[in-house]
Amino acid sequence: MSGQHFAARRMMLRGLGVSLALPFLESTRSARLFGSEIARAAAGGPPQRMACIFVPNGVHMQDWTPATQGFGFKLPYVLEPLAPVQDDLLVLSGLTHDKGRANGDGPGDHARSASVFLTGAQPRKTAGANIRSGMSVDQMAARAIGRETRFASLELGCEGGRSAGNCDSGYSCAYSSNISWAGEANPLAKETNPKLVFERMFGSGNASEATRGRGQREALKKSLLDFVADDARTLQTRLGKSDQRKLDEYLTGVREIERRIEQSAAPELPEELADFPVPEGTPKDYAEHLRLMCDMVVLAFQTDSTRIATVMFADAGSNRSYRQIEVPDGHHDLSHHGGDPQKHAKIRKINHFHVTQLSYLLQRLKSIPEGNGSLLDNCMVLYGSGLGDGNRHNHDNLPVLMAGRAGGTIDTGRHIQYPTETPMCNLLLSMLDRVGAPSDFIGDSTGRLHGLQV
Repeated sequence: MSGQHFAARRMMLRGLGVSLALPFLESTRSARLFGSEIARAAAGGPPQRMACIFVPNGVHMQDWTPATQGFGFKLPYVLEPLAPVQDDLLVLSGLTHDKGRANGDGPGDHARSASVFLTGAQPRKTAGANIRSGMSVDQMAARAIGRETRFASLELGCEGGRSAGNCDSGYSCAYSSNISWAGEANPLAKETNPKLVFERMFGSGNASEATRGRGQREALKKSLLDFVADDARTLQTRLGKSDQRKLDEYLTGVREIERRIEQSAAPELPEELADFPVPEGTPKDYAEHLRLMCDMVVLAFQTDSTRIATVMFADAGSNRSYRQIEVPDGHHDLSHHGGDPQKHAKIRKINHFHVTQLSYLLQRLKSIPEGNGSLLDNCMVLYGSGLGDGNRHNHDNLPVLMAGRAGGTIDTGRHIQYPTETPMCNLLLSMLDRVGAPSDFIGDSTGRLHGLQV
């Protein structure tokens, strides 16, 4: 295989319209086999990654917050799906986003909860074009380290939303639909179609070649792996047995995701069930949609295609129903529960459903060996909401989880209770340090968040 088939930091298999990044292989440490540039990059050790996941409408805090602090806490109902990865996560209680509060701007807590989630900045109350928030933590990281990967960052979601108009009490829909901001007036639209993410991730950088290759694959009903088969066979002859097995498992996994994407957009829901708009080509099953987006994050991190990703499980204020878990009511409507026990029961089921998808992502990351541990060990996965209780619309004591050890710089397996009004931006600032993008401040941070290491 010629040197042109390798990216600067990761190997690539190439074919018509396909540029398939590969995971780290131990054999790349050999300069004799793969060239000194790749060997030097491989010898540097695993990079650190950051994923930030947003869920709307707060959570049922009584079934979220562990009863005890420190190690060995019992997972409450909403967090029970995380049992297989409990030792890999932190539950962080007491964090606050002050700039999610009105601070004189009146109602609109849902819109503010999304815009402030990763920025810590007070959004300007406007439904016009003069929006203003702040640069988000993912984009601060992307600006510092994004040049080292094929994509500086990925912005993903499962609801399209709108970029203009009034979505919440005088706040632009841009605030409700985005958590990633490249600048104070520049929200980054998210991709909601996993097929397009997949094609972007593994398509050739040449647009015309990528289009031609995609058309040929679809016409011949072939997998993109068929177009890199020659490169793959050549590479296999140069790998050790362990790496051969690792490459086989990776390629099998890519094909399985490709197959699921092909199947997921099939038959439309009956009209009476289609109460939520689904963009053409995206999965009709919400759980599968979420899991495919999680798979995109795993593939991107595994292949070092990017080290920064954001995922909105749903837009702020989403009123999606959850018939698949026997909750036909709209989520936003339920969040205004008024203390109704029946609504509480439905909200906790929705929260449990979302955390189940998070657990899927974390278990996938943990299943992939990397260095002396797993891919999850070299990640920070932030999960939470910009609201505490959806009925109170409070922005203190937010539901926040952090998973992954960030290369050994986070001691996981604990519940940490922080003092009231501890800025969540202190956590964001600490995350920047760990991905190699230190900053003096973000939003209303007052310093680094203590206690992440024992």
